[in-house]
Amino acid sequence: MSTMLLTACVATGWLTGGLFGWSLGCRRVTARRARIRREERRAPVVSMEVLLDLLPDAAVLLDGHGALRFANIEAKATFGEALGTIVRSPGMFAALRKLDGVTLQASGSLVIEVPVRRVVRVAVRLLPDALTTGPARVLAILSDHSEMDAVERMRADFVAYASHELRTPLAALSGFIETLRGPAANDPQAQQQFLGIMADQAARMQRLIEQLLELSRVEMLEHRKPRGRIEAASVIERVREETVAACTAKGVVLDTAYEPLSVAGDEEQIIRVLVNLVENALKYAKVEERPLRIRVRIEAQTQHGRAGVVFVVEDDGAGIDAAHLPRLTERFYRVEGRGRTSGAGYGLGLAIVRHIVDRHGGSFEIDSVVGKGTCCQVWLPVA
Repeated sequence: MSTMLLTACVATGWLTGGLFGWSLGCRRVTARRARIRREERRAPVVSMEVLLDLLPDAAVLLDGHGALRFANIEAKATFGEALGTIVRSPGMFAALRKLDGVTLQASGSLVIEVPVRRVVRVAVRLLPDALTTGPARVLAILSDHSEMDAVERMRADFVAYASHELRTPLAALSGFIETLRGPAANDPQAQQQFLGIMADQAARMQRLIEQLLELSRVEMLEHRKPRGRIEAASVIERVREETVAACTAKGVVLDTAYEPLSVAGDEEQIIRVLVNLVENALKYAKVEERPLRIRVRIEAQTQHGRAGVVFVVEDDGAGIDAAHLPRLTERFYRVEGRGRTSGAGYGLGLAIVRHIVDRHGGSFEIDSVVGKGTCCQVWLPVA
């Protein structure tokens, strides 16, 4: 009897201890879970917009109608003001129309011609309901393929332009070489004359190739927004250094003036623009009856309610007929006539100027009056 009682007591104590330990363990688990829930509630909630800003790719959020609701940092830096045009383009709407609830993702390509040519590859995806914030329903990833497109077009254009413009000097060189080998083989005076002409033709071909390459480089960079600074004092100093010798050699007076201004942009390209314009004035605006004066100035100017800086190159030369002004920035367009040296250029300088100005989001205007002179203005907006 006593043995049975002892056994029962031991068993009861073991059971009681086990139940107590199990209860204590449950309370600890419950407390730990409660503590985790409290910490989760205190933890900040990261929005989709914040996560998209961390992406290295250009990403935008659109609503069900294709309207832009959010653009991450990379999208703004890569496309800037062109984002609105990209979102409203037919290519974007064509990709969005494929998202019908069954098809959750689609892709497509679109081309924008204004203000500069851009080729964009877009991939769109319908967001799950758990990830949607407000009206945003679609995630679009944008890839800029403009540079690859520019390279392909550059190759085709270079072959077409070079083959067209190099034909004449190459034919001249071939003719003179044939003459030197034949009738002028024993004529030193004719040889010297023909060799001089051949050197001029070779120099013309070299200038053409250099300008074509420069035009191609400018077109490749046209879609990239410049991120440097343009200082008026530095620009004027560099322009004088590169052009004063040529002006002095031709008896041309070069005047410069500037305000101490600064604007966002590629300073090297703007210097190239002004040098091109001064060289054009030297080539095409020469008047024999009186000395030519070229003025370069930089000053603040507001256009259409936007603050900006204007770079002006003007001369008091022969001027250009108004009928030619709309076409002066076309490739290989040249004006031949009184007061201009024939064959002075290939008509690429102003085409280069236009592409550089387009890259900077500015404007380029040419005003000219026959007999009074020409004024070229490059206006850039203040960021």
